[in-house]
Amino acid sequence: MPRFMLSHRHDPHECPVVFAAWRGFDSPLRHHPTVGSCAHGDHRLWWTVDAAGPADALAQLPEYLAVRTDVTAVAEVAIP
Repeated sequence: MPRFMLSHRHDPHECPVVFAAWRGFDSPLRHHPTVGSCAHGDHRLWWTVDAAGPADALAQLPEYLAVRTDVTAVAEVAIP
C-alpha cells in the first residue's frame, strides 16, 4: 500500500482548535503519538500513513486539519 507524509501547519492561536478537532473523530491516528513542533514555536504536526491515495490519507485527519495539510507520497530510501 502506498505511504504518505502528512504535514500540517497552523497558527499559534489555533493549537486548541487543532487538538479539539480530534474529539469524536474516528481515525487510526487517534491516541497514537506523532511528532510536532508546537512546543518549539513552529506549530506543525507530521504523520506517516498508509493509504490507497492522497485523499484517503487526508481522510484520516479531521477536516479542520486536512484542509491545512500537505500530502506527499514517500518511500523508504537506503542511505549509503
